[in-house]
Amino acid sequence: MSKSRAPRPQGNLPHHVAIIMDGNGRWAERRNLPRIAGHKAGEESITEIVRTASEWELGAITLFAFSTENWNRPENEVEFLMSFNRNLLNKRVNEFHERNIRIRHMGRRERIPRSTLRAIDNAVEMTRNNTGMSLNIAFNYGGRAEIVDAARGLCEDISAGRLEPGDVDEERFRSFLYVPDVPDPDLLVRTAGEMRISNFLIWELAYTEIYVTEVLWPDFHAKDLADAIHEYQSRERRFGSIRKG
Repeated sequence: MSKSRAPRPQGNLPHHVAIIMDGNGRWAERRNLPRIAGHKAGEESITEIVRTASEWELGAITLFAFSTENWNRPENEVEFLMSFNRNLLNKRVNEFHERNIRIRHMGRRERIPRSTLRAIDNAVEMTRNNTGMSLNIAFNYGGRAEIVDAARGLCEDISAGRLEPGDVDEERFRSFLYVPDVPDPDLLVRTAGEMRISNFLIWELAYTEIYVTEVLWPDFHAKDLADAIHEYQSRERRFGSIRKG
């Protein structure tokens, strides 16, 4: 198996890293290429970062692969992204399985083409019992949609008498999220310099450290992930408490 292109950072590593993979289109435009060429180039970064995170023994990594808003992109780009993600899963699922990675899907199933959904379900089922890193693929995902879906599930349980309104607290609500057993991200990485979270993991990012880099996603490599982790390690996480000393 291939090795990371950067050494494992020393010290405490974040357990869960979430990534907004931005800049594929700009990468292509700067080279006078069609936007889909940027997505193709981004495939190598996805594979490298998943391999690296697994080798560094991170607990979880969440990739924002396709948002609920991405359906508004040009039809040919949407069609490409559906086939791109399907082909990427089909091509890499055996390797990720061998690495003991567990693949999870975060998002709504409706509107996803049947062939892409089959690839997602196959990857999830094949890796279900793996005990290594959790690879959460946010596909047809929106943070607000996740909260709405969780609220709907909560209401259904209350209506059916399985739950009393007074029993609802943050932990109970969390149990209705897409992957409730995965701890909240310690670190959010966003590439391409955009300073927003774009409807990503709204509930889960409450106390996440945010790192933004100007590097476009196709140019993001293991060294860039190491840089993000080093920045994370330099911060004091206070979770709303007062600084000591």
